[in-house]
Formats: sequence, structure tokens, C-alpha cells
Amino acid sequence: MGGLSAIKEYNEKKAKILYDFLDESALFKGTVRREDRSLMNVPFVTGDGDLDAKFVKEASAAGFENLKGHRSVGGMRASIYNAMPIEGVEKLVAFMRKFEKENG
Repeated sequence: MGGLSAIKEYNEKKAKILYDFLDESALFKGTVRREDRSLMNVPFVTGDGDLDAKFVKEASAAGFENLKGHRSVGGMRASIYNAMPIEGVEKLVAFMRKFEKENG
């Protein structure tokens, strides 16, 4: 796959897709300062616990699993580890855009 530097570059590209969406979204907000952002776990919220729960439920029904955030933090968390293809992140962002349009 091109070694560690190629995998790092690929992971940076995946994270950028999701963070760019979060940064421009009117509904979803990232919860971590830019300088502390992870390439693997991307936490985010809507700011409304009921809407967060609705998102997790609808996302699960659409095939996106394990998006519910940690029980002590709440919100959502997308884990985009090495095995997650870039297409998976793109599909998640497309779903988030649709959800925002319908609920924002």
C-alpha cells in the first residue's frame, strides 16, 4: 500500500473529508480543537441530545454502525481507522448532508 507514509496520507485525506464537512455544517459541530483532532476518531454533536439520538438511529438504519459517542461524552463519534475506505467516509458525509437538510 506504499508504506507508513502512504497510509498516513490516505488517513489524512479521509479525515479531511469529514472535518471539512463538520467545519462548514450548520447542524453538526466537531467537538475537538483543530490542533488536537484525531485522524482515527472524529467526535461531533448537533447540540441537541434528542437530535443526536435521532441521527444515530437513522444512521444505524442506513447501515452506519457504532456512531453513538462515548456514554460519558455523548454525541457521536465516527471511527475511521485504517480499514475504513475513503468511500465509506464519503457515504457518511453524504448521509450527514441529507440528515442536515431534513432536520436542520
